[in-house]
Amino acid sequence: MIHYLARRIGQAIIVTLGVSVIAFAMQHMVPGNLARAIIGTHATASQIAAFRHSFGLDKPIWVQYWVFLRHLAVGNLGFSYRLNRSVDSILAIDIPKDILLVGLSLFLAVIIAVPVGIAQATRRNQLLDYSATAVSFTLYSMPSFWLGLILVGWLADSAHLFPPEAPQGATIGAVLSQPRALVLPVATLTLVNFALFSRYMRSSAIDALAQDYIRTARAKGLSERAVLFGHLLRNSLAPIATLVGLSIPSILTAGLVTEYVFNYPGTGLAFFNAATQDDYPVELGITVLVALATVVGNLLADIAYAALDPRVRYD
Repeated sequence: MIHYLARRIGQAIIVTLGVSVIAFAMQHMVPGNLARAIIGTHATASQIAAFRHSFGLDKPIWVQYWVFLRHLAVGNLGFSYRLNRSVDSILAIDIPKDILLVGLSLFLAVIIAVPVGIAQATRRNQLLDYSATAVSFTLYSMPSFWLGLILVGWLADSAHLFPPEAPQGATIGAVLSQPRALVLPVATLTLVNFALFSRYMRSSAIDALAQDYIRTARAKGLSERAVLFGHLLRNSLAPIATLVGLSIPSILTAGLVTEYVFNYPGTGLAFFNAATQDDYPVELGITVLVALATVVGNLLADIAYAALDPRVRYD
């Protein structure tokens, strides 16, 4: 396992560097002049020259990239010219709120999808299975922004049960002080993830039910409850563990559309604003962070898979 972890960490470093090279190079492919794109089209030649010199944009691109790597090595993700703040300070405020939103959504999706998937598998081709399948397919095929707008129109505008806008605040405490405003964005992400998780859980449980150890457990006279929770559940959770691990980057990305729809002040909304305002350092910093989160998520998914299935060994 130690050799496997060392190899995966090495791969993570290579992948993250590769993503940073591509993203950094694409920044410098902006038509015209990068400095003009940042400070505006009405900037004078002297202003552009001063800006380029102040931020090292007049140096060769490989020198700029080396400076970026040195800063990245010490946790410095860059500086936002638009907001006059470091990218680190922006993410330090936004990421905890993303963890709350996406983490709560993933937790609710899992605890709902697992029993629903098992119930579908044990009642395959019955009314419950058909009904849950129809709901899952409907939610899975529905864009998250459309689902969010439906919930706003139904539960906020018509029924007046919840606010149409997410909590506004710079801290977790400020967000948690408005729990009713969290309901609609959390429900949107929960329903989307539930549709995916329940389908995988159903398929995995159906495969497990056909295995010999399930037949043996039943032949030994174990109750159906003992068979389901003692043998079926753990062996069916491997795909869910993989999906949850792969969903870790969604803390920074999957909530983007939902954050925009509900105006939730998180990293996704910050990335959208940076893209529309040509705030390239924020875009680059978030992109590199997402690449790192993706690699870490894959690694955690592999470890969870091995923990759930003793037959899996990384030697």
